[in-house]
Amino acid sequence: MATLATETAAPGSMSIDPLDVSRPELYRDDTWHAPFRELRARGGIHYHDNTAFGPFWSITTYKPLVQVESLPDIFSSEAGGITIADMAEGDIKMPMFIAMDRPKHTDQRRTVAPAFTPSEMVRMTDNIRMRTAEILDSLPVGQEFDWVDRVSIELTTQMLALLFDFPWEERRKLTYWSDWAGDIEIAKDPVRKEERRQILFECAAYFGNLWQGKVGKEPTPDLISMMIHSDAMNHMDQMEFLGNLILLIVGGNDTTRNSMSAYAWGLNQFPEERAKLEANPGLIGNATQEIIRWQTPLAHMRRTATQDTELDGHKIREGDKLGLWYISANRDESVFADADSIIVDRENARRHLAFGHGIHRCVGARLAELQIGVLMEEMAKRRLRVNVTGEPERVAACFVHGYKKMAVELSHY
Repeated sequence: MATLATETAAPGSMSIDPLDVSRPELYRDDTWHAPFRELRARGGIHYHDNTAFGPFWSITTYKPLVQVESLPDIFSSEAGGITIADMAEGDIKMPMFIAMDRPKHTDQRRTVAPAFTPSEMVRMTDNIRMRTAEILDSLPVGQEFDWVDRVSIELTTQMLALLFDFPWEERRKLTYWSDWAGDIEIAKDPVRKEERRQILFECAAYFGNLWQGKVGKEPTPDLISMMIHSDAMNHMDQMEFLGNLILLIVGGNDTTRNSMSAYAWGLNQFPEERAKLEANPGLIGNATQEIIRWQTPLAHMRRTATQDTELDGHKIREGDKLGLWYISANRDESVFADADSIIVDRENARRHLAFGHGIHRCVGARLAELQIGVLMEEMAKRRLRVNVTGEPERVAACFVHGYKKMAVELSHY
């Protein structure tokens, strides 16, 4: 395999480390494949000593990533947070259960888990199908429009509004807050950091009013009511409340939104696989898993070593930061043959790590799968095909792996 050549930055600046997979332009330009391929070829575990996010270990292959996720007491989510961006002095500290260790993580996760049980999925399916049908029936056939805005964002934002019992006419606030909260690049910019602080406090105040409106009322199936009626979460301070809200908003928004966009973009790149799916809608369940694998809408999570340990022969020191690159593990050829391709009938598509692994596996995974699957089913019912008409505009960041805009036209097949 060819080795990546050292790139040279502009005169007077530092040279670029071609294996630094935290660089935002890799994701903006969709050129992240090569450095990850090189890292996997070198064994999958690599120490970066000089990045914009400080030094960290990259874990880029399937087996060691699963090993780290399976040892949450050694590799902590709480010690340094869940992204490779470190907390700086004066930053807002927003505790959230995904960034907690046991036992507190277990208690808080258990509070919201009932919103995502199989029986809840059955209860919500008709509503999801109805809203998906309404959106698809409103789209122009043969005219260009932005798939991200009209379909991906709208469907996921509607779902979040229902989950939170959020005022319907103001539901796009959820998208706005999610985009600000999930932007890892803001960590490098003090001005935007302060702007985000103000925006997230507005979010906290808004949800604080929703909370107050439900205090003393009978339980309802929305997430805020579940928190109020839970011993594990009803005494949260404002920052912990905000942290858990942001977790649920970003988790519920970005994963599903960007996989829905990947359905449009990805199948456009693999027309033979699209034809296979169009000819056999029975493949939709498996294709849903494959598209989530292929996209991997959250590129990484971070863990911090709580003690000196060893990982596949590498000495990890207490306090070391590890970037778990799901985006790369899901392209590990030793697990997924022809991993860069979408294969709608891939036999092991469900083995993907896009939702994480172990105690922190995405609590809303079933809901994401349901929403994406229903979208594909309703498209199939209408015999609608998405034709991408230009290169999409992508998110320039190494955390949320997604799309900002995507021009498409619909046609019938």
